[in-house]
Amino acid sequence: MNDFTLNAEVRSDLGKGASRRLRRLAALVPAVVYGGDKAPESISMLAKEVAKLLENEAAYSHIIELNVGGTKQNVVIKALQRHPAKGHVMHADFVRVVAGQKLTAIVPVHFINEEAPVKKGGEISHVTSEIEVSCLPKDLPEFIEVDLANAEVGSIIHLSDLKAPKGVEFVALAHGDDKAVANVHAPRVAPEATEGAAE
Repeated sequence: MNDFTLNAEVRSDLGKGASRRLRRLAALVPAVVYGGDKAPESISMLAKEVAKLLENEAAYSHIIELNVGGTKQNVVIKALQRHPAKGHVMHADFVRVVAGQKLTAIVPVHFINEEAPVKKGGEISHVTSEIEVSCLPKDLPEFIEVDLANAEVGSIIHLSDLKAPKGVEFVALAHGDDKAVANVHAPRVAPEATEGAAE
């Protein structure tokens, strides 16, 4: 049904100290699976398997087949906690996918036509690289496209400026938070250049 699979084991040794031991001694990533009509489940996965899965950007927004000790269930990534310096995953949250039941997931952002505002003399700052969406499993998009073709210098692109795919809702917008996604600003002039001009 999908190309994304992860193997995991149930973990009974819970708490921060236990999670640290898992990461340090066994190269495992602690995680939690919740949602659907089942109780939350604490699991652990091989760190190298998680890293390999996440090499493919599409894994963030695809349904993953999670095999926990021989029992398979479909999940999506809800949140990842990464090491602040090294960037590897330290903890993961998964949500069970139930057909006909809405889910929330983090979806990557793809910026297109970035050369257009640059030609007008602007510089682009990406404010976010991902957006939280709510939709039915069948409507889960692989990414959200942000088209900068008509962006003017000095403009800010907000969530409300994006066209959500059919059946997809931006979670922040639903809560009244119109987040910035990118902004186009005039290039910052180097101090030496301005001093030279003043003389």
